[in-house]
Amino acid sequence: MNISEFAERIQKNVAQVIIGKQDAVELLLVALLCEGHVLLEDVPGVGKTTLAKALALSIEASFSRIQFTPDLLPGDVTGSSLFNQKSQEFEFRPGPIFHQIVLADEINRATPRTQSSLLEAMQEKQVTIDGVTRPLPAPFMTIATQNPIELEGTFPLPEAQLDRFLLQIRLGYPSFEQEDEILERYQSHDPLTKTESVVSGDQIVALQKQVKEIHVSEDIRHYLLNIIRSTREHQYTELGVSPRGSLALYRAGQALAGLRGRDYVIPSDIQHLAPALLTHRIHLSAQTRLRGRSPDQIVAEIADSVPVPVVD
Repeated sequence: MNISEFAERIQKNVAQVIIGKQDAVELLLVALLCEGHVLLEDVPGVGKTTLAKALALSIEASFSRIQFTPDLLPGDVTGSSLFNQKSQEFEFRPGPIFHQIVLADEINRATPRTQSSLLEAMQEKQVTIDGVTRPLPAPFMTIATQNPIELEGTFPLPEAQLDRFLLQIRLGYPSFEQEDEILERYQSHDPLTKTESVVSGDQIVALQKQVKEIHVSEDIRHYLLNIIRSTREHQYTELGVSPRGSLALYRAGQALAGLRGRDYVIPSDIQHLAPALLTHRIHLSAQTRLRGRSPDQIVAEIADSVPVPVVD
C-alpha cells in the first residue's frame, strides 16, 4: 500500500463520521505519518473528540482517552509501581499513555505538573518511571483537545509543551449544508459506533519510513528555512520558530506530498502547512498583542513576503 492509497482509505472512512473537514483530516494524517502529535483547539461541540476517535477507530491500533482534570496526577497518565502483598514486590501498572493513539481531552484543565508528564512521551516515545525507561508502542500519537475561550479553571500550555505538537488545528463551524447533513446522518444512530479499522499499525510504521524517502530539493529546503528565519527576525515576534520546528516543517512537507500522490515536495505544500505548523510556535511581544495582532496574521505576512522558488 502506498501513501496516497492510505490517505484515500482513511479519509473515506472518517468521512462517514465527520462531515466537511477534509483539510483537518489531511493534517491529522500528516502528523501520523511524521510520528508527530496534534493539538485540536476550538470551541465546544464542533467535533474535536469525535474526529480523534474516528481516526483512532480507522486504525488497527490500541486507543485510550485521558480526561484531563485539575486533580489528575502524573502517575494517572504514565502509570506507577504498586506493592503486591502476595509476591511482596513492587509491580509496575502501566497508565493510559501506553497505547498507540492517546486522546488527551481538555489538556489545559490539568495542572502544569501533569501536563509535563507528556513531554518525554511526545518527544522520545518513552516514559521514565522510578528510574526505569519504558518504550511506548509504535506507532504512537497524542491528539490533545482544548477549548480556547474558557479560561476559568484552566492552565495554558507553556511554550515547551506547545513546541512538542507538530500541528495545531482548528475545525470551525460547519456550513448550513454540512450541518443539515449532520442532522440527517445522526438521526437514527451514531456512525462512530459502526466505524471499523481500514489500516493496520504495522502498515503505518512502514508508511512512516516511506515518507522519509520523499525528495526535497535544495530550493525548497532553502525556501522553508527562509520562512523559519523570518519568524525569528520579524519585528513583532519575541520568540521565533525553533530548529525543532524547521525539522517538523520539513517532515510535514514530505508527508503532505506523499498524501497528495507525489514523491517530491513543492512550495504549495510548505505554504499549506505553515499556518497549522508555525502559528503556535511563535510568541508575540506584549505590545503587539495589545495592538490586536495575532500569530496567525504574522505567519500569513511572512508566508506572503518570502520569495517562492520556481520549481521545474
